[in-house]
Amino acid sequence: MKKNTILSGMRPTGRLHLGHVVGALNNWRDMQEDNSCFFMVADWHALMGEYEKPSDIKNNSIEMVKDWISCGIDPEKSVIFIQSMVPEHLELAMVFSILTPLGWLERCTTYKEQLREVKGRMLATYGFLGYPVLQAADIALYRGDLVPVGVDQLPHLELAREIIRRFSGLYKKDIFPEPKPMLTKVSKLVGLDNRKMSKSYGNFIALSDTAEIVKKKVFSMYTDPDRVRADIPGKVEGNPVFIYHDIFNPDKEEIDDLKKRYKAGKVGDVEVKQKLTDALNTFLDPIRKKRESLSDKEVLDIIEQGAVRAGKVAKETMSKVKKCLHQM
Repeated sequence: MKKNTILSGMRPTGRLHLGHVVGALNNWRDMQEDNSCFFMVADWHALMGEYEKPSDIKNNSIEMVKDWISCGIDPEKSVIFIQSMVPEHLELAMVFSILTPLGWLERCTTYKEQLREVKGRMLATYGFLGYPVLQAADIALYRGDLVPVGVDQLPHLELAREIIRRFSGLYKKDIFPEPKPMLTKVSKLVGLDNRKMSKSYGNFIALSDTAEIVKKKVFSMYTDPDRVRADIPGKVEGNPVFIYHDIFNPDKEEIDDLKKRYKAGKVGDVEVKQKLTDALNTFLDPIRKKRESLSDKEVLDIIEQGAVRAGKVAKETMSKVKKCLHQM
């Protein structure tokens, strides 16, 4: 028997990169061994920000699932599906929206931050304000016990718990467990330019990048700005090249040697970056190989089968919800 039911997902807004591997996919791969996992392509959530240009969402969804499977997410062990293929997500979101006080949503810090920071898109919409309601419905629909989150996402989960508590209190039914946070070890990878990794900055290595592209990106990486020659001692701490070495290079003796020589001014950036290139391509080779073996048709079949499996659970949940609302 599986221990717990877990739902997690990603928005299909672009190519996945190494940050997604260390931040989520490694955790997902481990979770699926002992838990009942639902991994969702959150296309409705993507549409909330990309509604003016939705044409890329379908292709991004397929490519994202290829990346998931290539990184070890097993459709035999986990349910992989697209959110919009299970209509009960919007049904339950509508029910939750009826009973969620407006003030709960208006105080959401992420909503305020996005309105301030995102330029060139109009996000002051009913849907964007209400995305935490849909998020709560996503979790509750599968009666999720645990939700993998980082510390910065705890307020979002607490809002989902408040909505579920309000439903249970109003209708005196315990359909939904209150989802508990599954605090995951999230390694936040810095961008190649030492800024926050972001699609808008283009400062990442995608899982689908070729070996040649990986080399080009690595050799453009930010290092120690004060080190203008190889014979000048350099800083290792906070240096993106060595951050990537620590995570992706399994040869710890090589890393220690490079760090020692770098700090002593006895190795140049070319050697350090070439060894990182080799390590990254060794890491990415099996992912690329698996990815290339997956056809669009095969991935669509996996998604459709996943939607059927997810839909079965979702229908059972909504049947119970409708009885609470005196609907048949």
